[in-house]
Amino acid sequence: MERDMGVHETKTFKSGNSEAVRLPKEFAFGPGTPVRLERDGDAVVIRPVPVEDPEEARRTLKRLIADLNAIGRPGVVQKREPIEFPNRPGLS
Repeated sequence: MERDMGVHETKTFKSGNSEAVRLPKEFAFGPGTPVRLERDGDAVVIRPVPVEDPEEARRTLKRLIADLNAIGRPGVVQKREPIEFPNRPGLS
């Protein structure tokens, strides 16, 4: 039932072991589109998962590696005394 330009009402239905809802074509993302569901009180928000540009992902990874290399290797690692656990009968 359409109430407003951007508001539609529908009913949930059972799909396998999940509850599902049919998206009218005005709300469709397209078949196979990854979506993210977020609960906000009693509302559920459905958003498409942003598609990451593979080239940008590579550049980000290269920047991360360069930043880590700029930090340098750690100095001497301090050794600590071994932890001694008390003998507790019945806990084996």
